[in-house]
Amino acid sequence: MFTGLITDVGEVTERADGRFTLRTKYALLPGDAGLSICCDGVCLTATAIKPLGQGAEFTVDVSHETLGKTTLASWKPGRLVNLERSLRAGDELGGHIVSGHVDGVAKILTITPDGDSKRFVFEAPEHLSRYIAPKGSVALDGMSLTVNEVSEARFGVNLIPHSLTVTTWGAKTPGDLVNLEVDVFARYVARLMEFRT
Repeated sequence: MFTGLITDVGEVTERADGRFTLRTKYALLPGDAGLSICCDGVCLTATAIKPLGQGAEFTVDVSHETLGKTTLASWKPGRLVNLERSLRAGDELGGHIVSGHVDGVAKILTITPDGDSKRFVFEAPEHLSRYIAPKGSVALDGMSLTVNEVSEARFGVNLIPHSLTVTTWGAKTPGDLVNLEVDVFARYVARLMEFRT
């Protein structure tokens, strides 16, 4: 379980089929193998860890299911990735409940200045748009964001300068694809409503 608050930007250093190695500033040790790390919104298990002078490298194995439903199929060495370690009991829940189970991929349609912030408009897959509501939460590439407005399959969010600086979002451009996880509570409410009709 995660909060959608990015705590590091890692880098993909190796790829071999469904196995990726990423570099992070996290102080990980070989004994930490098995921990969960949210990588661009995808909950992955660190199967091997190599400590470095500062930080570490960790390896993850990715299934065909994950490659098919996320942006991970396009990952190459040099790609920067938003990272978050899993939530521990007693940690502050500053974003919203994020499972790391990506629902699909959204496309950035436009990015426009909005004061010092930037307004992003996305197009979600049609089957997921019903779970996105104004002032609701979404996780995009692992970041917890508040939805400003919704129009059919399109929705908008604002990113403040801090978020653009300490994550991968400052380098995004229209046309980029991002991992989308809708609010888990919206999914359950929609499922319950199916039984009432």
